[in-house]
Amino acid sequence: MAAETDLAWRPTRASTVSWVLYDLANTTFALGVGSRYFGLWLIEERGGTDSYLSAATIAAMLAVIILGPWVGALTDHRGKRVPYLVGSTLVCVTATALLATWGMIPSLVIYGVGTVGFHLGAVVYDALLPDVSTSENRGRISGVGVAIGYAGSALALGIGAYLLPRAGYAAVFRGLALAFVLFALPAFLWIRERPRTRQAGRAPSLATSPALMVRAWREAARHEGVVRFLIGRFLYTDAINTVFLFNAVFAKLELGFSNAQTDRLALVAIVAAGLGAAVAGRVVDALGPKRVLNAALYLQMAALAAAITAAIGGVMALGWLVGAFGGAGIGAAWASDRVFMTRISPPHMLGEFFGLYGAVGRFATVLGPLVWALATDGLGWGRTAALALLGIFIVAARFVLQGVSDAVRSGPGWEAVAGEEVAG
Repeated sequence: MAAETDLAWRPTRASTVSWVLYDLANTTFALGVGSRYFGLWLIEERGGTDSYLSAATIAAMLAVIILGPWVGALTDHRGKRVPYLVGSTLVCVTATALLATWGMIPSLVIYGVGTVGFHLGAVVYDALLPDVSTSENRGRISGVGVAIGYAGSALALGIGAYLLPRAGYAAVFRGLALAFVLFALPAFLWIRERPRTRQAGRAPSLATSPALMVRAWREAARHEGVVRFLIGRFLYTDAINTVFLFNAVFAKLELGFSNAQTDRLALVAIVAAGLGAAVAGRVVDALGPKRVLNAALYLQMAALAAAITAAIGGVMALGWLVGAFGGAGIGAAWASDRVFMTRISPPHMLGEFFGLYGAVGRFATVLGPLVWALATDGLGWGRTAALALLGIFIVAARFVLQGVSDAVRSGPGWEAVAGEEVAG
């Protein structure tokens, strides 16, 4: 196997732009369905509870935990990732278009299917980062992707603001599905993958997924810092994703925000996240992903503290700080942590390790809603206490990540520049 270095590989502008636009595309689902509209449709229109939404999310995440490493291993084996991006995206788009078409239970099932498609697409998409960047600009490209992605959040809010009062939730979900597929099309057509050789032997089957996961964890344990990083990622993703899932519900029902104020709060978070990601991407290239990720976690701690204080003290104005700090922290975290992962992962196992990366994030999204549902519905502590419990996870993540180095690796298996793929 010969190494494909940055000097030999230069991604095309169309490839990079197409990859960035996919971040915009899938954020229309992440915010429009996963955070803003489906939870409120479920609770306000259909009389569901936080636990219903948690249960559907947990079921979807368990499926992703099983499927993510298998899909990642398939892309490594076959030497192609874009076809898997296309398939998973179309699953998500179709499910989104069908939301609110029937009753609560069918829509919860459809929401779960769409969520699985969304997260499997994210596994493949993140593993494509080395194909559309070089080691010198990887942080900047990642940051630009996240920043442009938040334009998708603004687009999702615009679709909802226009369609919801005129045509209802079902029309909103169809509009979001259309936006997703339109902005994903360039990635389907124009991402140019780095040359990779199809691996010998039979492709991994779904039945071997548990064995693949065990093998991937064993392999991860052989590489310094990988397992510790994944544990840290589990902890902070647990908190971030759960807050993202319930933030509209918290803003309306705990802070007393109106629908219009909730939209404006989301817009504040979107702008802050876009700026945070853009700045973080440039800083990652200069200072490394670890320092940026640490700063992102501190911002998340500040956001949770502001939300808890606002709810306890009845100071609605503090709620706007939640959007500013939380948005900037989320944007910086997503811009830096996937670059962190490319630095510590061996090039020939990047797809499989990103399967683990995705799986721990999804397992976190199982635990987070469980903690939330237990605190709110099970123990009756309320949403503010649930938020405080999630803050503990972020603090723990900061301590775990302290022991992980983001230095560029070298040696056998690392012939390519950090995070670069190996070509035949």
